[in-house]
Amino acid sequence: MPKHIGIMACSAEGAALCYRTICTEASAEMGRHMHPEVSMHTHCLAEYMEFVYRDDWQGVAGLMLSSANKLAKAGAEFLICPDNTIHRAFDLVAPKSPLPWLHIVEEVATEARQRGFRKLAITGTKYTMEGPVYPEKLSAACIEHLMPNADERACIDAIIMDELVNGIFTDESRRYFQQVIGRLSHEGCDAVVLGCTEIPLLIDDRSSPPPTLDSTRILARAALRKALP
Repeated sequence: MPKHIGIMACSAEGAALCYRTICTEASAEMGRHMHPEVSMHTHCLAEYMEFVYRDDWQGVAGLMLSSANKLAKAGAEFLICPDNTIHRAFDLVAPKSPLPWLHIVEEVATEARQRGFRKLAITGTKYTMEGPVYPEKLSAACIEHLMPNADERACIDAIIMDELVNGIFTDESRRYFQQVIGRLSHEGCDAVVLGCTEIPLLIDDRSSPPPTLDSTRILARAALRKALP
């Protein structure tokens, strides 16, 4: 039997994309309309952001563990979190978790190595772009990276938090992402990490100057591989 996947959600749009990817792509392996059992739990984004704004990653970890415990009681056998930002609290969560996890950034790094990418442009919230998780995980995988500059990071963060998490996707914001990604590709990046789980709803391989690494779908596909016997 396939394993029961637990989705520890944070922001709605990215979690929904992850869930849809699992359910729609599973049929290629399992048969028409088939997918593993999936449970999801989320505390509201406002609760998470209250801790994030205070740089209180213990508080973030507490919410994540609350969801993890509820998902374990629901029967989940392993967990994923389709949110890059709160993976900053992952090392506080994993030792206390009732279930094993897949790590979104580790899955992105694995995909990048398999596809032969050597230098990645990183996009995401400012907490992702300015935080330690991507640099540490990519360095461990012997992959270089570049971040947008300070002004670009501020603008990208505003687009994510004011628009994308609310289901707002505009041509103006798409053009801005294309401009930033294009500049980073000219500085030697051979792919771009869509490191906020809502960004793939705005940018994809058709609209990005270099190839994309879609963290949302990469995580969903890794969960499928783990779930299927």
